[in-house]
Amino acid sequence: MNRKKKINQTLKAKAKKANKKLAGTSNKPKYIAKADREKLVNGYSVMDKQALNSQAATLVETLSTNANLG
Repeated sequence: MNRKKKINQTLKAKAKKANKKLAGTSNKPKYIAKADREKLVNGYSVMDKQALNSQAATLVETLSTNANLG
């Protein structure tokens, strides 16, 4: 009886490992280090400022061309 139990135990363990490997990744989001999070925040704020400046410049250009036309 002990031999059968041991065989079943090892087969179940192998099956469990195989299922876990096939399952792939979990729903848990990837960990981002604190320093990387700060870089992302600073990078986004710089990008947002640049985007706003470029949008403002294009808006000023369109307003000036519309004023020249009218």
